[in-house]
Parts: sequence; C-alpha cells; structure tokens
Amino acid sequence: MIRWAIIFFVVALIAAALGFTTVFGAAMDIAKFIAVIAIILFVISLVAGGLRGRGGRI
Repeated sequence: MIRWAIIFFVVALIAAALGFTTVFGAAMDIAKFIAVIAIILFVISLVAGGLRGRGGRI
C-alpha cells in the first residue's frame, strides 16, 4: 500500500513540474489518503500483535 502512495506522490511531483495543478492536487490527495490508511493498518497490526502476545509451546 505504501508503494501506491509513493507512485501517486511521484505522479504529483511530475504534474507539479509540468504545471498541471489539478492533476497535482488530485494525486497528492490520493497519496496522502493511501499513506494514512497504510499507517492506520500498521498501527492496528502492531496493537493486535501485542495483544496476542508471544505464546510459546509448552
């Protein structure tokens, strides 16, 4: 998912360099959204892994 955020960020930078402000804004919004979703899912997985614990075999 971070890969898609990076791809949209690069598209936004290219659009900004070429002067396409509408494309730049849309690509940046998509990149931000995907990055935030990836961070939220990462934090949820950390919390779930911490709650599950490291149960060893007896």
